[in-house]
Amino acid sequence: MTVPTRPLGRSGMDITVVGAGSWAIGGSGWKYGWGPQDDASSVRALRHALDLGVNWIDTAAVYGRGHAEEIVGTAIKPIPDGDRPYIFTKCGLRWSDADPFGDPMRDLRPDCVRMECEASLRRLGVERIDLYQFHWPDSTGTPVEESWGAMCDLVDAGKVRAGAVSNFDVALLERCESIRHVDSLQPGFSMINRPAAADVIPWCDEHQTGVICYSPLQAGLLTDTFSAERVALMDASDWRRWHPDLATDFNEPKLSRNLDLRDALHGIAARHAVTTGAVALAWLLAWPGVTGAIVGSRSPDQVDGWVGAGAVELSDDDLDKIAAAIERTGAGTGPVRPPAMVSG
Repeated sequence: MTVPTRPLGRSGMDITVVGAGSWAIGGSGWKYGWGPQDDASSVRALRHALDLGVNWIDTAAVYGRGHAEEIVGTAIKPIPDGDRPYIFTKCGLRWSDADPFGDPMRDLRPDCVRMECEASLRRLGVERIDLYQFHWPDSTGTPVEESWGAMCDLVDAGKVRAGAVSNFDVALLERCESIRHVDSLQPGFSMINRPAAADVIPWCDEHQTGVICYSPLQAGLLTDTFSAERVALMDASDWRRWHPDLATDFNEPKLSRNLDLRDALHGIAARHAVTTGAVALAWLLAWPGVTGAIVGSRSPDQVDGWVGAGAVELSDDDLDKIAAAIERTGAGTGPVRPPAMVSG
């Protein structure tokens, strides 16, 4: 399979429009886990995505408190250096081993950024991180200019190829950009969670900053297999059960609206001979400025449901029908239709 690629801003990397995510494979035992996960299945899922043509993996130090990075390292270890995928990871969420179910601190102090980089390199088993991202804005009072300066030092030292941020607003992006170009932004963005399309994604498009979106399937809600019954069976440790920013999407009245929107995609999916999840990804990829989408998989068969999304070109009629379905169901907030389709 050939998965289409797009340039990741001015980073010099051409990445496939879908990438393999690793949040869920961090497993349980920490506050934002998705429930128990089999490590062998995680490795198989990552390798299956790579075998099908995906050329990047996104992870973070905090996922499983380092465990997801270790799993990614295991998955890529047998691959010759010249054939390895791009590895993207994040820093800035510092956890306490004494309180694994506590909230990680948003810590972007320069010393912590440098320390986390070394730890991630070690867990991943690589000499350079291809895209290093600040996971969330700092909460310690550290000026973002000092944090971004530490990122720039890591790039200059050859430990990081490209510097990036996640969950930053336009004001923070502007402050970083004034020091050194921001190679990529990682915002939450999906057919249900759409505010990023109104501000940060257009900013990135204007500034030649790549955009890789997380939770493009809204934590599973936009996939064929999700249902109210599945919500009821989610593990008690699954963060989707309790987190205030997401749990409402998995409970009434929002759950029915979200699943109604997913069901409205069935006809479009049938015409394109793909899953509803692939349609949801193709919709996201139609927004100007979006480079790619991060899609998590806990098993190889889940990869098969989304890897072909890059080949789906939604028509104007498709986009109009999706916009109408969003407005009819009242699912989510934010702009409902891309201003123009993007091919490639």
